[in-house]
Amino acid sequence: MRIGTPLKHDKRDGPFDAIVVGSGIGGLATAAILAREAGRRVLVLERHYTAGGFTHVFHRPGFEWDVGVHYVGDVHRPGSALRRLFDYLSRGRLAWAAMDDVYDRIIIGERRYDFVAGHEAFRARMQAYFPTETGGIDAYLDATRRCARASGAYFAEKAMPGPVAFLAGGVIRHAFMKYAAQTTREVVQGCTRDAELAGVLTAQYGDYGLPPGESSFGMHAIVADHYLEGAAYPAGGASAIAASILPTIEEAGGAVLVDAEVDDILIDAGAAVGVRITGGREFRAPVVVSDAGIATTFERLVPDGTPGRSAYLDLVSRIGPSAGHVCLYVGLDGSASELRLSTTNLWIHPSPDHDANVAAYLADDRAPLPMVYISFPSAKDPDFARRYPGRSTVEVLTLAPYGRFVTWAEERWRRRGDDYEQVKARTTDHLLEHLYAHVPQARGRVLHAELSTPLSTRHFANYGRGEIYGLNHTPARFAERMLKPATPIKGLFLTGQDICTAGVGGAAFGGVITASAVLHRNMLNAILEKDPA
Repeated sequence: MRIGTPLKHDKRDGPFDAIVVGSGIGGLATAAILAREAGRRVLVLERHYTAGGFTHVFHRPGFEWDVGVHYVGDVHRPGSALRRLFDYLSRGRLAWAAMDDVYDRIIIGERRYDFVAGHEAFRARMQAYFPTETGGIDAYLDATRRCARASGAYFAEKAMPGPVAFLAGGVIRHAFMKYAAQTTREVVQGCTRDAELAGVLTAQYGDYGLPPGESSFGMHAIVADHYLEGAAYPAGGASAIAASILPTIEEAGGAVLVDAEVDDILIDAGAAVGVRITGGREFRAPVVVSDAGIATTFERLVPDGTPGRSAYLDLVSRIGPSAGHVCLYVGLDGSASELRLSTTNLWIHPSPDHDANVAAYLADDRAPLPMVYISFPSAKDPDFARRYPGRSTVEVLTLAPYGRFVTWAEERWRRRGDDYEQVKARTTDHLLEHLYAHVPQARGRVLHAELSTPLSTRHFANYGRGEIYGLNHTPARFAERMLKPATPIKGLFLTGQDICTAGVGGAAFGGVITASAVLHRNMLNAILEKDPA
């Protein structure tokens, strides 16, 4: 399903009140808030053939797969902040299907541990697994909750005007940064010395792409807390997210145009005044918001010599890109119910020492995969069986360094040669081995198996190094004061996961922060107080 209007079919030149570059959830959220709250006519430009960024889906005969939405925490509860945000953005058009109470299953070697929805249920289950570590589990959950709660004020400060943020920022940021300035391993080891427990508690690190010794505990705590009350999946598939938000933008006179690649952000007298797209057509507006990621924005879109550009390039170099990944998209003969596929995600690790697992794999690609994640989107989406009767889908993914694929980076999609295809074939076989080991009923039922690599991410999402989570979520990232919506270039704002955090919820709240900065209002409070319809 194509979401958005092809550029060639839309001849409007404006006027527009704002232009958003990129239609990921951060860009769509920013546009929808500006449209709904301030009546702004917003033009969203997307280089891909469909809008939605990592919320889009792709199809093959008889199947569809999501490319980035595997589960979203807390949206199954109508009163939660994230649910109210999506209700606001979509005017209630987006429905969610709750997953099973066991939303994640951690598999380390031959041992299994279930993550159960509900803070107290999770605590009880972990204490049943590790009865001598009740104090450590309590300490971990307390640190996680305190850090996650403190993050709200930390992110709100990003939308404040410069002088206000400078005066208040130290106090606001302190409660969060005392955790975020530490690695996940440092905080968890301060709670428990049980290596197995530590490995279980940090087994979701693939949700942000860095093992415990490198990731900020701030990022880990936000993710872990996000799922503690359970998770859900968009009814109708991941593309329902963008499809439900698009009308909110159009109702105010805006548009979401696809097949519309932005080549340049136009700067005049130190201010952003519009964009130029491939082919030379220009659009003008007093506000330009980039959802293309900070690296892409300043490496490719902002012209050389623009004041402030070099500082962002230095920032990108210091923090670095997040992880790349490979994902095997599997189509099965048989429905999810027939094949007994669960909504529970599987996280599979060779040992509880995630840092050692990653280091061994980076040093030798023949080492055991450091992490394998298996998701069952057709089981999560209650409408899938109607759209694709007698079929089901699975996604099997793992981390993959971009450097292993850089040899083929400049080759055209689907024209990268036999060597590349051989690497993909070996990787496909390896991931299928993991699938059959943990989902044996899939053996003999595979009708389609297609592998994406970091080059696929580079091609479709326009991330230059095939990264999936934007900038790395290290302690250094959260210390950076430049990661906020407003830039030194008048009229140019940033949004999405680089402004907030990785994930659908993080990128969406990035949109809230950016809209707050543009409108000089606390938009989160306005959203939480408003009737979603």
